[in-house]
Amino acid sequence: MRSVRSWGLAMCLAWVASAPTAVWAKGELVKYVEARNEVNPPPSLPLKSFDRFEIVPLSMDAPYAGQKSNELARERLQANLDLRVPPILNAWNELPTTGAAPRTLKIEPQVRHIRYISGGKRFFGGVLAGGSAILVTVKMSDAASGEVVAEPEFYQHANAWGAAYSFGGTDKAMNVRISEMVAAYLTQNRDEAVGGPTGKNEEKREGETRGS
Repeated sequence: MRSVRSWGLAMCLAWVASAPTAVWAKGELVKYVEARNEVNPPPSLPLKSFDRFEIVPLSMDAPYAGQKSNELARERLQANLDLRVPPILNAWNELPTTGAAPRTLKIEPQVRHIRYISGGKRFFGGVLAGGSAILVTVKMSDAASGEVVAEPEFYQHANAWGAAYSFGGTDKAMNVRISEMVAAYLTQNRDEAVGGPTGKNEEKREGETRGS
């Protein structure tokens, strides 16, 4: 009987750990976060209005900076961004300028909120280690004037159960997906300002699409 009760308690704790709680408060340490909206608004003008493009390294402030698992996630996300974004910007930078005074778009990605379960914690904790989540904003501004053109946000999470069954695979996949979304937003908004998805309720929208 005691073993059954212990098993039931463990399952309840796992459910609580995997349940999402939406939070938006800069600098607040949270267990789970998500984007405010499902769709990012379009930039104030198409990105082709700029002649040069530069991206700075991914930043992460307190209270997340300095935490081992979060720093590991930041490094992995930086590697994924380096793989996907610079080739796009380099190709655009090689195009001829459109005016006498070339305009430069400065791109500043930042980890706003994160809860990342490292491989070791996932191995030993499994489902009870909880879910992972990451929210990144990408500020895009005129390098000369400082005028903000867009600041889309991108959200991904790894459910505790899925992460446990994949041995942490879905935790790591968040970084790949975030970098793909950033690259897609840049590409899709070059010729026309259209916005793009944030990643919030992604599974729900995909299910609705398959069912239609």
